Amino acid sequence: MKELPQRIAAKEYAVLRDLERRSLPAVRPAGLVIQPHEDTAILVTRYLDRSWQYRRLLMRLPPDASKHRERLLDAMASLLVDLHRNGVFWGDCSLANTLFSRDGQILQAFLVDAETSEIHPQLSDGQRQYDIDILVENVAAGMMDLAVRLEQPPEVEELLIEEACSVATRYQALRDVLHAQPVFAFGDRYQIEGQIRRLHDLGFAVDEVKLESAGESGEKVRLKVAVAAHRFHATQLHDLTSLDVGEGQARILLGDLRAYQAYARQAHPELTDARAAQRWLEGVLRPGMARAHEAVGGLGDPIQAYCDLLEVRWLLSEQAGRDVGDAAALDALRDRSVPPQSAAKMAIAEAPTGTLPALTPELVAELSDD
Repeated sequence: MKELPQRIAAKEYAVLRDLERRSLPAVRPAGLVIQPHEDTAILVTRYLDRSWQYRRLLMRLPPDASKHRERLLDAMASLLVDLHRNGVFWGDCSLANTLFSRDGQILQAFLVDAETSEIHPQLSDGQRQYDIDILVENVAAGMMDLAVRLEQPPEVEELLIEEACSVATRYQALRDVLHAQPVFAFGDRYQIEGQIRRLHDLGFAVDEVKLESAGESGEKVRLKVAVAAHRFHATQLHDLTSLDVGEGQARILLGDLRAYQAYARQAHPELTDARAAQRWLEGVLRPGMARAHEAVGGLGDPIQAYCDLLEVRWLLSEQAGRDVGDAAALDALRDRSVPPQSAAKMAIAEAPTGTLPALTPELVAELSDD
């Protein structure tokens, strides 16, 4: 709950409602309580389950955990690209105004504060650049503030500023792929499939494909692709299994499902995709989820725990030069001895910070006296 001047609260509530309608990654509004006698209002948003601020992750990891900071910066860049391509000007991009949750081997970022946000049919280059500049500045400030709190040496500041500046590069690289309009010879139309595959690999569904002549001779064509939702793999998995998971989780689970399908069809060539998916769901995923979730002490999301199991099993098998099986991976999860750069290491952010006492009248009086 957040108390604001009535006009600002109403504006933010309207923006959040619009973001919800578009299924964009942001906190969901629950209501707006008008307080006319004070000209204020209370904006109520729904609690974002299994999410945390950047401090919770980075304060629990070793200072040299650059791979995990990269995941966080990728998440910020991806969030801003998603907002901008839907005409959303954030206006106050920062780590502090963002919540993060684990999604397979990546992080998903969610907009939290929309006080300064505006929604337009399309953003200008100036609006996009303003958001990017603010994001780089605020990410650098957030990282450096955290470094001071962790008593890191002053030499680390240069690296943190360089990493913060990389958000703009990450943003532009992703935007370039989404807005690419490659030109190729008319006979090389196979490149259409290649471009669509690149978008699918990034998790974007393709809504429309359009070819236009790129020259008077007609020998070259320009490819224009309209990109839809950022849930390509999640939609595929849902169609097969009815599971509703994150895009990053879906990419991992689909890989596991396809491996199971290939194995099962050696004995049953007639097995359909739908039937194989149900067998995988009942015989592989659900028992695997239960074992993985138990190994991490019941923390976090069972689906995410299973994704961690698959990642750790693969990494340990790479190190050993052979398939180590589930048992070794479960032991690593249980003992918190997973490879240091693995995404599973980020599970440390899911551990509770401690139990807060109930805010009873007696405790309020005690705190007031103090």
